[in-house]
Amino acid sequence: MSLKSTQDIEDPRLAFPQHECGIFAVFGHPNAAVLTYYGLFALQHRGQESAGIVTSAGPAATFQLHRDMGLVSQVFGAEELERLRGTRALGHTRYSTTGSSTLKNAQPFVVDCFRGQIAVAHNGNLINAAVLRDELEQKGSIFQTTADSEIIPHLLAQPSKNGGTPLSVLRRLEGAFSLIIMSEREIIGVRDPFGFRPLVLGKLDGAYILASETCAFDLVHAEFIREVEPGEVVIISEDGIRSEWPFRDEQQAFCMFEYVYFARPDSIMGGVNVAKIRTEMGRELARRFPAKADIVVPVPDSGNYAALGFAHELNIPYEHAFVRNHYIGRTFLQPSQLIRDFDVRVKLNLIKEAVEGKRVVVVDDSIVRGTTARARVVNLREAGAKEVHMRVSCPPHRFACHYGIDFPDPEKLIANQMPMDEICKYLGVDSLGYLDVEGMVRATGKPANQFCLACFTGNYPLPVDPELDKFIMEKREGRSKALAAEEAHPTLFADLK
Repeated sequence: MSLKSTQDIEDPRLAFPQHECGIFAVFGHPNAAVLTYYGLFALQHRGQESAGIVTSAGPAATFQLHRDMGLVSQVFGAEELERLRGTRALGHTRYSTTGSSTLKNAQPFVVDCFRGQIAVAHNGNLINAAVLRDELEQKGSIFQTTADSEIIPHLLAQPSKNGGTPLSVLRRLEGAFSLIIMSEREIIGVRDPFGFRPLVLGKLDGAYILASETCAFDLVHAEFIREVEPGEVVIISEDGIRSEWPFRDEQQAFCMFEYVYFARPDSIMGGVNVAKIRTEMGRELARRFPAKADIVVPVPDSGNYAALGFAHELNIPYEHAFVRNHYIGRTFLQPSQLIRDFDVRVKLNLIKEAVEGKRVVVVDDSIVRGTTARARVVNLREAGAKEVHMRVSCPPHRFACHYGIDFPDPEKLIANQMPMDEICKYLGVDSLGYLDVEGMVRATGKPANQFCLACFTGNYPLPVDPELDKFIMEKREGRSKALAAEEAHPTLFADLK
């Protein structure tokens, strides 16, 4: 079965995995907004569509919010940060896994209800979002966005039954969620009972900090204390810090793709440096699928450490033949296929002299749809590479993710649609090798039952009803656009009925 050509792709971002979201919060520091700005800057790799920060000076003080589309450095300047006064701050940088890329969906979300002011920043995906949203709308809630994350502040704003605490509503959430909630008196960090998404706790000059990854602590010189445990709720207030455990116990299911691709290599996850694990994945890959070659070339940046491990294991020279332009931006925003093809080359340009006449092993972290990998092979052939061998430091992606990573529909995943020999032919490589699940897990030094491997195996830790997954929200958004168009052009639509 063949896939669409590059010219037929409706959304070029489907050719590679998308980032999630980054969250960061500070409690008790006079420069909370500036620290949050730098924290989001360190977490920029987790989302580049929008960024936002909300601050508070304490009880009874009005929350100050600024958010906009774009990178952190584009959204915030000296003037914006000056207006964000207070000793508490909550920040978010977003990639949309559910809900379109528009300003209304930018986080943090801020509401004012009978409990006072509440701000929420969320990383993950709620698999029961459609059910909860319908229920809330029937009770009179009015939603302003198409993001599943908006459900959380609406739930928190609901009066609790039997005098329950706001934390009791968190038990109603199903799916992946690492989230930070800021009230007028507290900052609360929450990690779902499966621990799909990361969340870490740190400290700086007596102030507590929550973040998606430890690399954010490094930038602001904060001390890493520990990871927030799966199912834990960390409550930070003037009285100090305490933990509650409102969820039922579940088997841990940390997202393996954090190690493979998403996390920054300088972060610590599960007590282990991410770069070290990626290097070991490359070694495992070399043992499973060795190759006779003159050089090993990584696809930067996420393939760098796996390629290094592959090269060291086989004693093959390691060379950066692809040069990444870090300033090109997101290529799928370009308006024409001509420009998109141009950006493929600009984003990763090839040093022809490094590969001409050589047998080349290209190591990438993953192949999702295959179109981008195929373009790289074409570039190598045009540059005169004698042989091109592709090695991938994770297993084939055959299944969709329902927990916050924007892998496309399985029908658009190349490994779901083709056997290995056809993928090899489609990519135009002399040989192809994927790391197996066992080798990938072995590289982490941890047992397989601690990870979510659903995108590789199809075994979902938390069952998902396909009619209630993240795509429901996108269908709802599509219906809303259709109704708006009909209202704007009633005569036109009357003719079409």
